[in-house]
Amino acid sequence: MFCNHCGAEINDEAVVCVKCGCSVTPPRKNPADKSSKDWIVTLLLCSFLGGFGVHRFYVGKVGTGILQLITLGACGVWTLVDFIMIALGNFTDADGKRILNDR
Repeated sequence: MFCNHCGAEINDEAVVCVKCGCSVTPPRKNPADKSSKDWIVTLLLCSFLGGFGVHRFYVGKVGTGILQLITLGACGVWTLVDFIMIALGNFTDADGKRILNDR
């Protein structure tokens, strides 16, 4: 693994770079952090039925799904934010696992 700041080669378990002292960001591809929910299904549900919170029900976030249903996706703003987060791979399911595009 390499330091994100100075590019020095460092140990895979390192938390701090020994050359520059900066904290090291671990690689993001951890299979345990990936949700079993499908990315494209979540994205399509958000784009077509996001105002009703259907994508949040799909990933198991029932409480916020009900809030989106009542507020119609907070007049579209909340839905737009969710859509962007899903597209970028930063949206999580009810267990905190990220919904990622494997394609």
